Amino acid sequence: MADVSRDSESENAPPKDQQHPVRWYRSTFYNMTILGLCNLAAPGIWGAMNSLGAGGAASPRLVNAANALTFCLMVVSCYFSSALVHYIGIKGALIFGTIGYAPYAAGLYTNNRFGTEWLTLFGAALCGISAGVFWMAEAAIAIAYPEPWNRGKALGYWLTYRLSGQILGGAINLGLNADRNEAGKVSYAVFLVFIAIQAAGPLVGLLLNSPSRVERRDGKKVSLSIVQNPWWEIKETTKLFFGRNFLLLVLFIGQAVFAEAVFFTYLALWFSVRSRALGSFLSGIVAVIAGNILGHWLDRTKISLKIRTRSSFAAIVILQGAWWIWATVLVTRFHRTRPTYDWSDSGFGAAFGVFVFLTLGFQLNYLFLYFIIHNLARDEAEVIRYAALLRGTESAWQALSYGLESIAIFGEVGGVYLNFGLWAAAILPAWLVLRHFGARKDGAIIISGGEGGSGGKVVTGLRGPTAESGSGSTPDAPSPAEETEADKKGW
Repeated sequence: MADVSRDSESENAPPKDQQHPVRWYRSTFYNMTILGLCNLAAPGIWGAMNSLGAGGAASPRLVNAANALTFCLMVVSCYFSSALVHYIGIKGALIFGTIGYAPYAAGLYTNNRFGTEWLTLFGAALCGISAGVFWMAEAAIAIAYPEPWNRGKALGYWLTYRLSGQILGGAINLGLNADRNEAGKVSYAVFLVFIAIQAAGPLVGLLLNSPSRVERRDGKKVSLSIVQNPWWEIKETTKLFFGRNFLLLVLFIGQAVFAEAVFFTYLALWFSVRSRALGSFLSGIVAVIAGNILGHWLDRTKISLKIRTRSSFAAIVILQGAWWIWATVLVTRFHRTRPTYDWSDSGFGAAFGVFVFLTLGFQLNYLFLYFIIHNLARDEAEVIRYAALLRGTESAWQALSYGLESIAIFGEVGGVYLNFGLWAAAILPAWLVLRHFGARKDGAIIISGGEGGSGGKVVTGLRGPTAESGSGSTPDAPSPAEETEADKKGW
């Protein structure tokens, strides 16, 4: 891919009479809608099944083991996904990525109805091979397609579809199991709906515009192609992974995504079938609202990048810490008392609330990670590479998480304890990267992370030259007006 710098993008929306006209079926809103529908049909429904607690099974162990297999294979497919784009393009990669989800749902269906285990594991393997490519492709598209002033809102809108799958799954399951106030597995009829939706994923993907056909209101063309040979691309991706900034973020990524297996297993172990359905439904709605609020906040370019970054980071870290303390107290008690909570039971609210808030926290972390990655990438080529690295690293952590959660003691208490520790260990390394976003250094503005020794790219003004920090060049000091504008760049 040609190294097209994104530094010249204006973060503020121009007046409407200066915006380029776009056709609705080429617009970024249309494409984010199609991307969202693909997300709903593939990982959204996958999330719906897992939000029922252990994929709707009576015991979480087989499903957690299958999910661990999925994420192990996703690490590999994510790593090679940018090379695959060289051959089939970003749209082709997205469509390929949707193919493996329906077999996974079929495996859960046969396990739920007939007790078959091999198809659950085989479906999980197929899902892992394709899903890693899907995760990379959707992340790159979601970051690169929208106009800069709409990026946060577009990400919140897109991620709403992922949670819509969880909400839909919860609503369907709640309707079918509202009278079941005991522990157990959910009705197998739920999975027939899920299989049909996931099978439609590749067809929905065909409606996405290729990057060259996207029309943005700022008039800029989208370029998400890989023109270098695949081996060169793999080496560049590896180089980024071992860069200072990404390595410092590995623990922060881990504490964010490790939680998914933890709170879904928590739901499966300690709640009745109908309470699990309610949890899937209600937590999805709460997370959608919170994610869109964060997206709108990150798009407020009248507020400096420094303030947006630091305030969001502080809020996420503090809230996440409070919820892990809450969860630690609860699972320690549950390990002794062995409850099964129904919504009519005393103490249900305190036990159920932490699941809702952990789901909300997962969504906030998820969106904030895209914000970080966008600000680290120096050009469109790095958007794809960082997207692949982010999703591959997420997959590795989730493989570990689901694998550990399949062990009884980890499912009951160990997962919460470990995730609490990860949260604490991740704060300082992440701060060492994020503190450079929007910060001033030697009269220049650091607008994003980069891979320089000081952790960022610097700009000398709105239209002035750019240089990597630590390159040995001495930029001219920007004027106050230029400084204010440059300080707001990066999202």
